[in-house]
Amino acid sequence: MATKESSDEFNPHVVTTDAVITKRRVARSPKDYLALAIATCGVGYLPLAPGTWGSIFAVGLYLLWQLLKMEFFRAFGEGHGIHGRFISLWFACTLVGVLCITMAGFWAANRVEALSGRKDPSTVVIDEVAGQLITFLVLPIVGPIQWTLVIAGFLLFRAFDIWKPYPIRRLESLEAGLGVMADDVLAGAYAATVLALLTSAYLFWIF
Repeated sequence: MATKESSDEFNPHVVTTDAVITKRRVARSPKDYLALAIATCGVGYLPLAPGTWGSIFAVGLYLLWQLLKMEFFRAFGEGHGIHGRFISLWFACTLVGVLCITMAGFWAANRVEALSGRKDPSTVVIDEVAGQLITFLVLPIVGPIQWTLVIAGFLLFRAFDIWKPYPIRRLESLEAGLGVMADDVLAGAYAATVLALLTSAYLFWIF
């Protein structure tokens, strides 16, 4: 019986029937270091709640992307009569970016599990990053950053990631990187659904 570690220390350990992963004793390759960099996002070794740090890192990525979006629209969208086309293009680029992060997370988490010899090591936070970014996909593209909705999205994802309603917790038992990523991807989808409803109500209220 192997103990599956949560990437957030607020969660209790979950016992799975997976075989214990044998820790490798060979020298690390450049691909191993790349996998560690992707999996930990530079914050996975921070104390107390690495999963929360991963979500905060994702919030930073989202805000940076929004700043780039505003500069992009200012330079190419507004005043050119093609603003709508650029909105579609930007949303497509956002989807591709989130998909690439998620797919890289599958690969990196799988490799880091083999390196550490543990199931879902707590230092792996790329799953939280992907899930948090999925949550933010429903936020408005046009207009300034809605800080109330950003905070709501952060809290919603953390709530679903810690609570893990059905079938999120069951997805943790999937093998290797799939088990690491799948539960947070679904938690992000749950949070995005609730956030979409809140966003509709919020925008209706302020406008």
